[in-house]
Amino acid sequence: MKNDKLHDECGVCGIFGVENAANLSYFALTSLQHRGQESAGIAVYDDKVSLHKGIGLVSEVFNAENLKNLKGNIAVGHVRYATAGARSLENAQPFLNTFKNGFIALAHNGQLVNHAELREKLEDSGSTFSSSSDSEVILKLIVRKFIENGGKPGSGKSGNSKEIYDKDKLFINALIQAVKEIKGSFALCVMTEDMLIGIRDPNGIRPLCLGKVEQGYILASESCAIDSVNGQFIRDIKPGELIVISKKEDKTQIYSQIYSKSPKKTCIFEYVYFARPDSVIDNIAVQDARYHMGQELAKEKPVNADVVIGVPDSGIGAALGYAKESGIPYVTGILKNKYIGRTFIAPGQKERENMVFVKLNAIKSDLEGKKVIVIDDSIVRGTTSRRLVEILRRAGAKEVHFMVSSPPVKFPCHLGIDTPSKNELISSTHELEEIRKEIGADSLTYISLEGMIKALSSCIKSSDQKEKNECLGWCQGCFNGEYPV
Repeated sequence: MKNDKLHDECGVCGIFGVENAANLSYFALTSLQHRGQESAGIAVYDDKVSLHKGIGLVSEVFNAENLKNLKGNIAVGHVRYATAGARSLENAQPFLNTFKNGFIALAHNGQLVNHAELREKLEDSGSTFSSSSDSEVILKLIVRKFIENGGKPGSGKSGNSKEIYDKDKLFINALIQAVKEIKGSFALCVMTEDMLIGIRDPNGIRPLCLGKVEQGYILASESCAIDSVNGQFIRDIKPGELIVISKKEDKTQIYSQIYSKSPKKTCIFEYVYFARPDSVIDNIAVQDARYHMGQELAKEKPVNADVVIGVPDSGIGAALGYAKESGIPYVTGILKNKYIGRTFIAPGQKERENMVFVKLNAIKSDLEGKKVIVIDDSIVRGTTSRRLVEILRRAGAKEVHFMVSSPPVKFPCHLGIDTPSKNELISSTHELEEIRKEIGADSLTYISLEGMIKALSSCIKSSDQKEKNECLGWCQGCFNGEYPV
């Protein structure tokens, strides 16, 4: 089935200094499951490195037995959403490169734009690959830089303290050299035998944050993962920042460095759809952002209606904001079936298109005989929107006014979102009135890009003007075709 939503491709986490780090990784990955449902994996270290990954949801890949075997106090974990044709165990993460007495484990969220060129150069210099993933290219590039810098791919633990620290410095330098060569979007969690490292790309396209948990620390794609392990959110990793968590002489230390500085361009769709509503990204609460988008939509496009409803789940925040600003009552209107599994298979194209009738159902008493405003986060191909309008009319809605809390998606993404080709994006090939007719609504309205930016800017939670300015800046490529890389 061709999905009618955009998808982010991954979620990452890292745990340092916590007994049974794999267990915390399991809960963190479960809270990041919305970022990828195709595969999951966890690597841990305790005198030796252990890795378990597989195809499926976190709860399908892991059980009590294999978690018990993942012993260690350092871990990195990953959930993946695969693009078409790339759903295989070989591409599941984390990726692991082992040496005689050492290793590197890496989990990556994002997408490189120069991976083919880098892969060819690495292959020419003797590197071999076991997958088609650009994430493995990053891993092999790090290894290559480490060796070129004079690092020996063995454990420094057998040497004295100075030798260990020198090896760590060599590795960090190699890591910085590697990420300066890659172009695109990336949030990385990297693990060695004595370090957990987080890295965010220079534009901050993909999110990554730091938290305190038990006696250690956690890195994660979203703050909701920190909450899920009863941790305390510390801060977002800054665009172009590398952060190293290590233990030196029985004391945990955190070292950070801005290795590259570029204009901040966080993916704006994190706030529209990808991130969980209970997450905070770059000092902006996601639910607050959606609420303000709904308010701006009401200011820009007032409509005479009886009730406002939101499409579960990411349309609800905007619907609440619209209702508050307009004074039109918010009602539930649509229920989402929480028990439709990822593996549900419909046999034919018509059945697959009609899956929305199984996933969503209208509450007739909320809608019958009423003029209804329904708010969704986006329209991609238009198939789901058309089915939604059918559901509302079948429930007796007198009028259906379809509103979208993001501008028209007109351009495909090459920075980590599984976007259809341009000719499959309905807003790229159809005018507004054509789309309205296609989905069968009485009216169709999108928020303006200016209104969306205004909504986001008003949500930054900081009293420090410098810090507030640092939070401004979002990639808007899917709306205007202008990308930071």
